[in-house]
Order: sequence, then C-alpha cells, then structure tokens
Amino acid sequence: MPIKSYLAHPHEGKKNELINKISEIEQCEVIPAQNKDILVVVTETESKQEEEILKHKLETIESLKLLAMVSGFNTPKKN
Repeated sequence: MPIKSYLAHPHEGKKNELINKISEIEQCEVIPAQNKDILVVVTETESKQEEEILKHKLETIESLKLLAMVSGFNTPKKN
C-alpha cells in the first residue's frame, strides 16, 4: 500500500481552509506546522490507482498553492 508524505503550502490566509479540506479526505492525515504556514500531509492508499485519484483530489483544492512530496514508499500486500 502506498504511503506518502507531502508539504502543503496554502495560499496566503487560507491555512485553516486547507486543513479543513484535506481533513475531509479519508486517506489523509494533516499535521499543521506551529511556526509556519505549511502542513505536513500523510497519505495512505490501497493501490496506485487510488493514489492517483487522491493526488488529483489534493491538487484541485483551491486553497492549496503548492504540494511537494517529501517521501513515499510502497508496502507490498501479504497473501
């Protein structure tokens, strides 16, 4: 299952709106920075296809200025 982490930069004055929008997405966990207007977003999906759909959802959020992947890995499912 793909697990990825991102830094999400909101448009100016839109940090709380971005937190709310990303928090609505089931596969996402949001951790706001205490001293900067950035968010750490951790995603977990079941497949590459689900990951692509999730990435598209994130990229279409209007309050999001920039989304930069920090790390990602894929844990194979055990049979």
